[in-house]
Amino acid sequence: MYCPGMLNRSVLIAALSLGNIAGARADVIQLKDQAAITGQILAEKRDQVAVDIGYTVLVVPREQIAGITKSRGETKPNEAEDAAPAAKRAESSKSLFQTSESTPPERSVRELVTMMGEGVVQVRTPGGLGSGFIINEDGSLITNFHVIEGETQISVEVYHQKGGQLERKSYKDVKIVAMNKFEDLALLKIEDKPAPKFLRVVLGDSDVMSVGERVFAIGSPLGLERTVTEGILSTKTRQLQGELYLQTTAQINPGNSGGPLFNLRGEVVGVTNMKAAFGEGLGFAIPIEAVKYFLNHRDAFAYDNDNPSTPYRYLEPPSRVSKSNLEP
Repeated sequence: MYCPGMLNRSVLIAALSLGNIAGARADVIQLKDQAAITGQILAEKRDQVAVDIGYTVLVVPREQIAGITKSRGETKPNEAEDAAPAAKRAESSKSLFQTSESTPPERSVRELVTMMGEGVVQVRTPGGLGSGFIINEDGSLITNFHVIEGETQISVEVYHQKGGQLERKSYKDVKIVAMNKFEDLALLKIEDKPAPKFLRVVLGDSDVMSVGERVFAIGSPLGLERTVTEGILSTKTRQLQGELYLQTTAQINPGNSGGPLFNLRGEVVGVTNMKAAFGEGLGFAIPIEAVKYFLNHRDAFAYDNDNPSTPYRYLEPPSRVSKSNLEP
């Protein structure tokens, strides 16, 4: 496997860990034999539930479950999952990101690209380029950690729609807000002044998707900005290096990393970040549930050069030194 985030360098897939998520969140599955399983629920299907218990992932048949208690304190009886959870997601203007308050209708890829394409951006660094997507009007955006790893000079290319035409605008005052190397996620913010209100995308729910659903990706493979590729969801629980990924037949190539994987309702269901090095139609994306967890707990992953406790510190570039100050 390799990560296709940087256009001019190959990045091998890093070993990822489920440890920080499993330790911070505790869902409880009560079994009918009075036993219980504690961990993080990764996916709920009509006939089974996948739960991360820290060192492995268990798939528990629904017929063995008496009830489920989520980490937020909500308890619900065992029931087959349907589209109802999607209808209960509230859209809040005060949130860092938005979700649909009801299930949007399905549309054609052509319609959705016109509607949501402006929210997909190109992320550039001196080392290469990747993709990203805007999550709120103030310019916060998601990309992959490996796209900006070791970089401090970051610019974002946005394609604003004006009068039916796309106008390319480059923003160079981009701040790293938070990042998680193990989940390969980074939260950035455009801070150029003045800046317009940005078109943001809506985050969906990868848990309620079914294998075989059509999906499409927008990104900048090989630097070809605003490239659209379409495919299906091949599996929701592809385990690679201890992490679960969405697998898709939508083509993913170098430069796609950090870009969105959409469903046909215009919701982001994953973040594309790698493909099989030898093979076609084997692309992978980080489930959007992991992205929402990262955003909701962004203070734990906050990046700040002035904070001695930050897990990531980039050294300041060397200053210019006059020859008179140099020793012979």
